[in-house]
Amino acid sequence: MNHVNVAIVGLGWIAQVIHIPILDKLPDASVVAVCDTDKARARYVSDKLGIKRVYTDVGEMLKEDDIHAVHVCTPTDSHASAAIQCLQAGKDVLVEKPLARTYDEASRIVRAAKESNQKLMVGMNNRFRPDAMILRSFIEAGELGDIFYTKGGWLQRQSDQKTWRTRKEIAGGGVFIDTGIVMLDMSLWMMGYPDIEKVSAMAYYHVTKNVEDSGVAMLRMKNGTTITIEVSWSLNIEDDIFYCNVFGTNGSARLNPLRLNKQLHGNLVNMTPAKIEKPQSLFKRSYENEIRHFIGAVRGLHPVISTGAEALQRMRIIEAIYESAKDRKEVTITVD
Repeated sequence: MNHVNVAIVGLGWIAQVIHIPILDKLPDASVVAVCDTDKARARYVSDKLGIKRVYTDVGEMLKEDDIHAVHVCTPTDSHASAAIQCLQAGKDVLVEKPLARTYDEASRIVRAAKESNQKLMVGMNNRFRPDAMILRSFIEAGELGDIFYTKGGWLQRQSDQKTWRTRKEIAGGGVFIDTGIVMLDMSLWMMGYPDIEKVSAMAYYHVTKNVEDSGVAMLRMKNGTTITIEVSWSLNIEDDIFYCNVFGTNGSARLNPLRLNKQLHGNLVNMTPAKIEKPQSLFKRSYENEIRHFIGAVRGLHPVISTGAEALQRMRIIEAIYESAKDRKEVTITVD
């Protein structure tokens, strides 16, 4: 396949500001249809962007034979329904994170992808940040030695903004499933996906009622390594903080800004590349790289990164985090 016809399901901010503009610039992809349950919004977006095919029902949209792939950008409660319909209709699917509200919902999506033999990718765009990819390649090359500890955090300033992400019935949870799953994914990716043995977590409800707005989790691996993550929507801080620190037996590194240090002949040497992009550029580039990668996978140029199977593992861990925070005890991860 030389050119990919893409449909967009869900026309909120992430679709209008990220997915559609990036796809419009790719020479090997085109947005040929949009779908949203809000008819007025669907018509507005289609008129604004010149997309002729407009739908309010996914099933009707999927009757179009020339659609090759679908980006699911809806709120999380409709991910399973939309993604499964698209997969069963023979379309490759990119789903925005998280894959689903629960492990069971995620399992249904992954099973549909397997049974239909279609590609399923989950939108973990931070894996595609240029600085993250540099750090990952540095680790893979053994430059930091054996990685034994990773600490990641996404701490946001307190805001009065209320969105569907604060409604458990739609989002599945609060900050843990929203940004915590991102830090979990990045930390596991940096460490090479070690098997997790135990999880301990605390959740806080300072400005929200039915979902947590802050949380801390510690994960112990079967190989003796450790991950900690801290996330919040509601801290009394001046600026948002996003970071991932990695510690190895022969060096250390951090993200945002990127910094690489390695032990050489008894001295700690700065190995950081001379030119580092600004945070705003890294954010934009992460989505550009992610969507370009998905289109390449649909064309058969390479395997999918950030698969449904990986997302399923993340959902199991997130559910263990919620169980630990609820019961205030350490939870053992079981494997099917």
